[in-house]
Formats: sequence, structure tokens, C-alpha cells
Amino acid sequence: MKELSLHILDVAENGINAGADRVRITVEEARKDNRLRIVLSDNGRGIPPDLIRNVTDPFYTTRTTRRVGLGLSLLEAAARQCNGSMRVESTEGKGTSVIVEFEYNHIDRAPLGDMAGTLISLIMGYPDVDFEYIHTINSRRFAIKTIDIKNMFDGRSVSEPDVFRKLRQTLQDGLTFLRNPG
Repeated sequence: MKELSLHILDVAENGINAGADRVRITVEEARKDNRLRIVLSDNGRGIPPDLIRNVTDPFYTTRTTRRVGLGLSLLEAAARQCNGSMRVESTEGKGTSVIVEFEYNHIDRAPLGDMAGTLISLIMGYPDVDFEYIHTINSRRFAIKTIDIKNMFDGRSVSEPDVFRKLRQTLQDGLTFLRNPG
């Protein structure tokens, strides 16, 4: 995938398909330490211990709708290509976390991409899931929880035009602040 945001979308959707109704996405850009860390955590079914060792095998899947699951194997390959790593932690019945690290300025690291678009896609596509997004760049931090947006609008759906506009504007403003603090 050309952008890391597409990997994030894929992993988040995997968690939702595994029954998650809460997904937390954390992006840490520690530029001074030359490190990019992405953590996706969910409260889905989790992965049984006997299957977790196979989650990055591109030719192994438990799905019956297609023969292979490439998402995690491609993400792991992207991390390793950039002097990074990936690990998957999971507890059956409690959820899964995918932790990925990259050398920040590695020439082969894909750009983070359109995180606002990825988050909007997730939130609009799964309105019953509570998302939390935390993004830091060195000491600057932006965080948003969809539950807070819903509470601000008395529980109205994020698909309603004024709620959607507020959500989109909040995401765009927060990410712009991170990139351009002045």
C-alpha cells in the first residue's frame, strides 16, 4: 500500500469485523528520535493463541470468503523494510493490539497519508463503533473521541450534515495544528 493510512484502515476494519465496538488508533511521530510508532487496539474477539503465530503469514487465513489475508503481512514487511518491527498482542475475548514501528526518515517509509480521510471513512462506515484517535508529533498532541462528538450533538448520528461537518473540521484543524503549530 502506498500510504500507511490505508494499512491503518485495513487493521481497524479487521478488528471491527472481529466484533470490536471500540477502536483506538495512536500515531506517535518522534521525529527527534527518528521513530514512527502506530498502535491499533480494539476490544474484538481477540485471536486464539494457536492462531496468533500465523497472523503475518500471507498464505494463512481463517476466512472462508477468500484464500489469503495479506494486510498484516504487508504491514510487517513495510516496517521491516524501514528498520522497524511489528508485533501483535491479543487476548481471546478481550481484543487485539497491533504495534508497528518504523525508522521515521527511512527513504523507503511510505508516507502516513490522509489520516483525516481514513478516520472519516471508519467513522462514517461504522457509526456504532467508538473510535479514539491520538496523534503526537514530538511534544504536540491531537486527540479526538467519537463519543465526545456524539455527546456534543446529543447522540445524533455522525452522518447528519452538521455533525459530519463538525467532525471533519475538528479532524482537519487538529491535524493541521500538528503539522503547522504556528
